[in-house]
Amino acid sequence: MLGLEWKDICFETGVINIRRTSNYTAERGIYTDTTKTKRSQRFVKVPMEIIALLKEFKAEQDEERERTGDKWVETDRLYVKWNGEPMNNQTPYWWLQEFCEKHNLPFYGLHTFRHLHSSLLIGAGIDPHTVSRVLGHSEVSTTLNLYTHMFQEHQAKTCDAVADALSFTKKETQTA
Repeated sequence: MLGLEWKDICFETGVINIRRTSNYTAERGIYTDTTKTKRSQRFVKVPMEIIALLKEFKAEQDEERERTGDKWVETDRLYVKWNGEPMNNQTPYWWLQEFCEKHNLPFYGLHTFRHLHSSLLIGAGIDPHTVSRVLGHSEVSTTLNLYTHMFQEHQAKTCDAVADALSFTKKETQTA
C-alpha cells in the first residue's frame, strides 16, 4: 500500500497496478523496492467509488504541495508526510490503533483487512487461483493453505445449495 504511486492508478478504468513496496532499514531509511516475488506484481480492479475517493485525496495532496512550496519533496507516492516525503511504514498501523482506541473499537492490526478481503472473495465464490492472484501469492498452494477452512466451508455451502434446489422442486410439488 505505501509503495503506491499516482502513476499506478488508472482513474478511467479503476485499475491499480501494484509493482513496488515501501521498505525501511536503519541504514537506508525509507526506500522503494520491488515486490517480494514477480507474482506479487499485479493489477487490482477497485470499485469506482474508491477511485472517486482517490481523486479527492489527490486533489488534497496537490493543494498541500502548493501550500508547502519549495519544501515539498516530489515522490509521486500516495501516502506521504506533510512535505511529500515517503511515509514511515508504521504510520498507518499507529493511525488505525489510535482510531480504534478513540472509538472504543477492538484493534487487530492492518493485516486483518487483507484477511477480510480474502474471506469476502472466497465467500463470494471466487476460485482459489483468482484469490491467489489478487493477493499476490506466488503459489496457489499458499492461498489454499492459509484459507483451507474457508474454501471447505464454501464448498459445503455449494453442496447445500444444490440439495436445496433439488428439494425445492419436491416441496413445491408436495404443497400443490
